[in-house]
Amino acid sequence: MGNAVKPQDPHLPQRMTVTSANSGDVVVLTVSGEIDQATVRPLVDGLDLGPLAGRPRVVVDLERVSFMDSSGINTLLTAHRGFTRAQGWLRLAGVPASVHRTLRAVGVDEVIPSYATLHEALAV
Repeated sequence: MGNAVKPQDPHLPQRMTVTSANSGDVVVLTVSGEIDQATVRPLVDGLDLGPLAGRPRVVVDLERVSFMDSSGINTLLTAHRGFTRAQGWLRLAGVPASVHRTLRAVGVDEVIPSYATLHEALAV
């Protein structure tokens, strides 16, 4: 008898995942799920300036993110400040409308550049 995988309850928060890849000298973090206080740790770890030593250039692809609270916003702003001090940058890509409304409401869209697609964020 095999192990059955139980489908996730749609009423429970989606677990967040972060994967990292390089595109030239740019690190691309692809995030999926919900970003909140209970799930934000992988994003914090992915944006840690230590492993990104040198001139950090990072694009965070948020296309598969369904929700972001202040934990995610604070993480992005902290990373942006750190990367800027290190002569690098942080860009956002593929931000869904619901998440974009949240970012716009608190002014993040005025601080961190956002692009419609990952391709556009990498081409600049």
